[in-house]
Amino acid sequence: GIHASNAFGTGTHETTRMVVATLLETPLHGRRVLDCGCGTGILAITALFCGADAAVGYDIDEWSVDNSMHNARLNGVADRMETLLGDAGVLSHVDGVFDVVMANINRNILLADLSHFQSVMVHDGILILSGFYEEDAPMLIAEAERLGLHEISRKTENNWCCLKLEYSPCPEV
Repeated sequence: GIHASNAFGTGTHETTRMVVATLLETPLHGRRVLDCGCGTGILAITALFCGADAAVGYDIDEWSVDNSMHNARLNGVADRMETLLGDAGVLSHVDGVFDVVMANINRNILLADLSHFQSVMVHDGILILSGFYEEDAPMLIAEAERLGLHEISRKTENNWCCLKLEYSPCPEV
């Protein structure tokens, strides 16, 4: 059970549901995942339940960081999860790279942070983005393409959008 102390992030919002559905279609066994703007930790915890080896989450809200770890403990996955307080800048202090990166945040933060996400992804890694409206997808995809991230699928619900991208940078010429 996810402790529903905060309306956003209890799994009821369209964007959360779409990210979870996308996660369930993504091979996670043995993978390392990153949850950007982790909120209640629902996405990282779901990934760990689905076979991920380890998860790192971060959030700018101290309550979210504490609540994520509380929920990880309640769900028996705290030993495989780490949460950090801060924005995407914390990624410069994280060791290693990630197979799957999830970010359910607003459009402007996603646009600003895409290069941070890409910088910690493995080649052929998966990036799942949500928290924005369908009409904002083209601007996010344009920035993603510039970074070597290519759309492989999308979901939409009530005008909210969730993009699944793969990191396949062009080989150096």
